[in-house]
Amino acid sequence: MPDTDHTAYADLHADATTTLSRWTATSPAAAANRDRTLALLAAGPVAMSRAHRPGHVTASALVLEPTGGRVLLCLHGRFRKWVQLGGHCEPGDRTLAAAALREATEESGITGLTLDPVPIDVDVHQVACQGGSLHYDVRYAVFAPAGAVERVSDESEALGWFPPDRLPEPLAGGTAQLVAPALAALARRATG
Repeated sequence: MPDTDHTAYADLHADATTTLSRWTATSPAAAANRDRTLALLAAGPVAMSRAHRPGHVTASALVLEPTGGRVLLCLHGRFRKWVQLGGHCEPGDRTLAAAALREATEESGITGLTLDPVPIDVDVHQVACQGGSLHYDVRYAVFAPAGAVERVSDESEALGWFPPDRLPEPLAGGTAQLVAPALAALARRATG
């Protein structure tokens, strides 16, 4: 069922605009995608809704175990590639960080996840939504508690922990680029 009450996204839209306006990009590609996303956000709160055919903002997370020795990826049920956890924003989400954490929790089945509130990447990519659209995906680092046990959700075929330097194939485009900034976020967390 398409969502049509775009005012429900007003707080989330304001947060996305503020977050991205203040964000220092982690790469030249991320900077260009941040600027493209800010241009999309000029359309107003509708840009947060999957009903917005030109594209919409999504939120995702690369989940790391406490040491950073492994990352959690899901084998996506529809396009059959390994990818970070994440997806569409919902009307109840108030911040992009909260949307990313909600998605990571739902898709991993892990309770007690914590999130670094500073994005690690922004990626724009083509998807099949609305018969063909773009996802403007704002990505975060999320940290699993020690001993976390994942549980496969309806949206994935499998979940797996992988060393950051040995990610599985086939891997979705843009997933590998999350490793370095996620590990940097983990290092900041350890020293902060």
